[in-house]
Amino acid sequence: MIRQTGFSSLGELAESVSVSESTVRRDLELLEQSGDVQRTHGGVFWTGESSTIRAFEGRTDSTWAVKAAIGSVAAELVEENDTILLDGGSTTYELARRLVGRQLQVVTNSLPVAHLLSSSDSIDLVTIGGCVRGRMAVAIGPMADAMLRQINVRLAFLSVAGINERGFFNNNMMLVESEKAMLAAADRVYVVADSTKFGKVSLSHLCGLGDVHGIISDTGLSSAWKNRIEEAGVDLVLADRDAHQDEFEVITDDCPE
Repeated sequence: MIRQTGFSSLGELAESVSVSESTVRRDLELLEQSGDVQRTHGGVFWTGESSTIRAFEGRTDSTWAVKAAIGSVAAELVEENDTILLDGGSTTYELARRLVGRQLQVVTNSLPVAHLLSSSDSIDLVTIGGCVRGRMAVAIGPMADAMLRQINVRLAFLSVAGINERGFFNNNMMLVESEKAMLAAADRVYVVADSTKFGKVSLSHLCGLGDVHGIISDTGLSSAWKNRIEEAGVDLVLADRDAHQDEFEVITDDCPE
């Protein structure tokens, strides 16, 4: 029922399955732990896989818990009534799941993110149009770039395929051009990338290490990379999943401006 409607109240759920609201609450706790719903005042939002857009069906892979941790930490940087931009990708999708029900203005080129957030009445959603890149379901190209040049946001969260000494890379040249427009549209830019992306390179260069304000990664990041990021003057935030409660601890390295 929650998947079909996007949002349901506790009373509606209890009535639909003929059980008490306390029973519904216990079931919702389990669904929230699995990432399928987000409870809020008065009811619950669906935040699991969409029945129509299934770009991330491989969410059981070994890195997904790390991506979820990074998404949770990134969400803590978002303030109420903020204006933010979300790139496509599995980690930004995890970030978006933690924004459902909050009072925000969100711009995105990601079809899964847009579909997810469209169920939340509190979010003023702006979708970027353009050519849709099938595998990750993102809108890119000249139309997307032109629209991005007309907006301004306080925060942008970008995904990348690789990071080395030269900076950030992605595997599609049109995507990188759209991400460059995102860089220009934001007051502060954060790259969200798990530690496996470091030391890797891909087809197209996005920007240098020092051209973003922050990187959000995980505690698997090597000391050498921590030092390199600090030398670039970039804020580094590391996320780690709690072994017992499936909650996340934030470790912040304060770098010089």
